[in-house]
Order: sequence, then structure tokens, then C-alpha cells
Amino acid sequence: MLCTMKIVSNFRGYYKYMKKKLCIIALLMVSSLYTLYSKDKPETEIRDSINLGEIVITGSRPEVNLNNLPMSVTVVGSKQIESRFEQSLLPIITEQVPSLFITSRGIMGYGVSTGAAGGITIRGIGGNPTAQVLMLIDGHPQYMGLMGHPLADSYQTLMAERVEVVRGPASVLYGSNAMGGVINIITKKQQQDGIKTGLRAMYGSYNTLSTELNNAVRSGKFNSFVSLGYNRSDNNRKDMDFEQYSGYAKVGYDFTPNWKSFIDLDLTNFKASNPGTVNSPVIDNDADITRGVTSFSLENNYEKTSGALKFFYNFGTHKINDGYIPEGAPRNERFRSNDRMLGVSLYQTYNLFQGNQTTAGIDYQHFGGHAWNIFMDGTENKDIAQKSENEVAGYLNFQQNILSKVVFNAGIRMDHHSRTGTEWIPQAGLSFFASENTVLKGIVSKGFRNPTIREMYMFGPKNPDLRPERLMNYELSASQKLLNHSLSFDLGFFYIKGDNSIKLETIEGRPTPIYMNTGKIENYGIEFSSNYKINPNWNISANYSWLHMKHIVTASPEHKLYVGTGYIHQKWSFSTGVQYINNLYTVTENKATNTVAKKETFTLWNVRIAYKPANILEIFARGENLLAQNYEINAGYPMPRATVFGGINLKF
Repeated sequence: MLCTMKIVSNFRGYYKYMKKKLCIIALLMVSSLYTLYSKDKPETEIRDSINLGEIVITGSRPEVNLNNLPMSVTVVGSKQIESRFEQSLLPIITEQVPSLFITSRGIMGYGVSTGAAGGITIRGIGGNPTAQVLMLIDGHPQYMGLMGHPLADSYQTLMAERVEVVRGPASVLYGSNAMGGVINIITKKQQQDGIKTGLRAMYGSYNTLSTELNNAVRSGKFNSFVSLGYNRSDNNRKDMDFEQYSGYAKVGYDFTPNWKSFIDLDLTNFKASNPGTVNSPVIDNDADITRGVTSFSLENNYEKTSGALKFFYNFGTHKINDGYIPEGAPRNERFRSNDRMLGVSLYQTYNLFQGNQTTAGIDYQHFGGHAWNIFMDGTENKDIAQKSENEVAGYLNFQQNILSKVVFNAGIRMDHHSRTGTEWIPQAGLSFFASENTVLKGIVSKGFRNPTIREMYMFGPKNPDLRPERLMNYELSASQKLLNHSLSFDLGFFYIKGDNSIKLETIEGRPTPIYMNTGKIENYGIEFSSNYKINPNWNISANYSWLHMKHIVTASPEHKLYVGTGYIHQKWSFSTGVQYINNLYTVTENKATNTVAKKETFTLWNVRIAYKPANILEIFARGENLLAQNYEINAGYPMPRATVFGGINLKF
């Protein structure tokens, strides 16, 4: 009874807090829009404006118009992905999404363990390893059972139809780890009857090779997509080799126009060597990682209701040798671990009455694994960790169109973790349609993250008494379309306040640091993006973000700007982009250890050109960092100077 009273009291507190903030946001929106909205505009024109915009699924679970969502969402489409000629999705979304930054340390391969890259931050929330930004494939969480973070080298362009990025908390729908945002990879599916086969091969600087073979089939109710890839690179430093085999297979069947299903498997294995920092080199620091994700989905779609039942299973094996310094002796032990994560998701959306969309869902996850050391004499130490946890949640998300001018969104989630207990997550927001081409939005949302098994039970800093991290996010945004929708602008402002962040702390009398809930978050900033389709052949895009952090973290630049353009003429295509990064902290100040802060500012210029001598053949070349900038993203890991690559695409 006391526990129930405490939960209700906490919920009432959050409700009052959100109600006050939401009223302020609503007043600001109405006052700023008063002069824009015309009372004389026909009601049918205002109603039609709600139907303008891209259809997305990540911010709502079912398909919904992007304009109806109060949160900030960026969509990176198939044309943007294919035109970059990259084997990994992460560099592409780093350019295209404001406030999002992903760390790197070489041409290819993010790696794992100490010195790894692939750390993701959105609006200064995230880090390395990434546990505060949630990676999804078709809505399925991707984090590891023990470590609680995704594997950056798993996300290949070969599988992606598009990527949807929610900037800001999405914990109402996706629970833990979505406190900073969500990156959802929507996989490919053959839509029309026929068979399509493609082959891409690319070679370039530092003996870098990337190959991919894919095949898509659609025959009546049956569809399939299969892709195989091989990537390798020596990278720009000695003993930094990377080699990867990857494959993705998806088989679907449409039972009726209303019921569909699919089953898929994503499997990757990579071997990566890490030479350590330039000032502290390491020998034989190697990792052999296998990662697999399989899922089954049964979906229904009717006029007034739609939903899905989804099962997914993530698994992985990790063989890591942490290496040794050149003047030292080889380590006697090797780290081993097996991860697993089993999940079930059930949700259904109902149109209860006119203009309404209500989604109710249940999520269950069982995650954990086994970590141990194996010694050179064949003996094993199984005492590192053999743990598992459960998480179950129910949520309700409500969307209502009011007088064809306002779309109101509200949601609530109750999330119960077997170790940390119950968490309530509320969210509320508005979309206001000022005119056919103008939409203003506001949202108040809570994000949270449960501590991982690694943080609670593994290695020296472990602390089983850790509590969930929490933050509140407030944002206002506006979207404007001009010139018959060929020119678009998006502008947003956000403020984030959080506490209970898990940090390493040194305690007097303790020989090693320990994880504690002592970290705080206070970030605010501006986001801007624009796209101008000058004509069918020529397009210009840009995005910019400014981030102020009261409590500095690494891998979150203060200023991030990208400007790109693409041009197509007959058989030729050309694109180029410039990315400017300012005040990127690679090391933060620590007075206790006399660590001095380090930050980087750099400008990257990339170019891509392609020629199609025949319908089935495309020849391409691309250059990266053509200004030959000298910079680091991971401290002690200098990035490569100018690099060039060339290859072919075959489609038949």
C-alpha cells in the first residue's frame, strides 16, 4: 500500500509539473501564431493542411503524418542513403540530422571495448558506450544484454529503406534507453511484383574494400529481400585492421489486404584491432564479435484500427583481448561473453471517434548474459557476471484532431524493471496548423534509462544500488513550406533538465572509482534544417544546431553545420557537402585527476560523382575530407586526411 501511494504521489507531481509547462508552451504558440492565422481561410483548406507531410512510424508506432507529431523527427530516405556510397548508415545520418553526432576513429570499423567509437549523442544526451539513445530495427531494441548498448558496426546501408530519427525523449513508446532519442532503421521490402538484383563493389585508400550483393523478390502475396556484404580496411594507423562479414534476410507474406507478416535475420561478424592512442599504444588489442538479430511480426491494418504483434531475439558472442603496452608482458586472460535479449511487443491503434487515434501497447523484455575470462592455460573464471533482468511495460498514447486546426497528443507509460522498480513516464504536446504551409508544435516529455547489468554487477566500478537516470525535455518548433512546397524550413528550440545520471565517482577510502547517480544535465539549444528542390535535377539542403551544456560531456559539438547539394544531368550525378564542427570536446576537465579539457574544431568537405553508361551499370567515385583536416573525434585517435574511393553499382 505504501509503495502504491508513493507511485501515485510521484505521478501527481509529474502531472502538475507538466501541466504548468504545457500551459506556458501553449500560450507561446497561440500568441506567436495569432498574426499568422487567417480567420477568413476556408475550413476545407485548413483541414487539408493536416494531411500534408511525410508518413512516419517511429514517433507513434502506427503510421502517422509527420505534421501531427509534436516531437522533432528527421527522415533520411533511400535516395539519400544510396547516393552516399557508404557501407555504414551512421556517417550518413551524422550529416543529415541536426544535434546528432556519432564518434569515429578511422575509415572503417567502430569497434568495441576501450577506445571504441560509435558513441551516439542527441542534444548532448548519449555518450560512449551509447546507452541513452535507443537504436531500433523495425521498432525492435538493439542494445546488448550485459553492456546495454548497441554495436555500431551492425548498421549497414544494405538493409535500410530509410532511417527515422526522433530528436528528444521517446520513452513513452520505447521505454528505457530512449531518453535522448531514437534511431529507427526501416528495412527494405519489395513492393512490386518482379525480381531485382544489385551488386556494389568499392575500393580505395588504405586498402579499403566494400562489397554488397542483394536480391529482392515479389510474387503475389510473397516477398523477400536478401543481402550479403563484405568490408575490410587497414585504416590509417598500423595495427588498426578491420574485417566484416554481414548478411540480412527478410521473408514476408501478405495473407489478406488486412493481415501481413514477416520474419527476418540480421547477422554480422567483425574482427577489429585497436592500436590504442598515439601516446599510449597497445599491442594485440583485438576483438572478434558476432551479432545477430531475428524477429517475427504479424501486422493488421483496417480502416479504423491497426496494430502488430512482434517477437524479437538479439544474441551475440564477444571475444576480446585487451592487449598490453609495448614494454609490458602479454595478458594471461581473454574476455568472453554471450549476450541475449528476448522481447515481445503488442500494440493496437483505434480510431475511437472522428479525428482520434489511440494506441495501447504492452512490451516485455528479458535480457542478460554470461561474461567470463579464459586463461592461456585453458582454465576459466566464471565470476565476472551471469545475470539477467526483466522489464515489462504498458502504455497509452492519445492523439486528437481539434477543429481541424490543432492536434493534441498525450501519452503515459508504466515501466517496471525487476531490479530498479516502477517508473512512470508522461508526455504531452500540440501541433497547431496556422495555415496550409505553416505548422507550430510544442511538447513536454520525460526520458529515462535503467542502469545496465554492466554498471550494476560487472567490473570494479559496479554498484547494484544504482537508480534510473531521468530528464525532462521541453521544446517548441515551427515548419514552413514555400514555393509550392519546393522550399521547406524547420526551426526548433529545446531545453533539457535531468538528474540521477550515472557517473564514475572517486570515494575516499575506496581504491577504485564507483558508479553513482550524481550526474546532472542542463542543456538548451537551437535546431534548424532546410531543403530546396530548385528543379527536378538540382537540390540543396542544410541543417544547423547550437548546443549549450551547463555540464560538459564529450562527443557533443557546440555548433554543427552541414550544407550539401546534389545535381543530376542525364547519365551524370554529382553531390557535395561541407560539414563544420565547432567546440567538440574530446576530453572533459577533471580536477581530481588533473585532466585538462581538449576540444576540436574542423571542416570536412566530401564529394561524390557517378556516371551511368548503361541502365544496369553505374560507375562512381567519392572523396572524404578533401581539405585534409588534421583532427580527432576520439581522443588520441587522429582521423585520416584526404581519402578517395571508387567503385561500381550493377542493377538488373
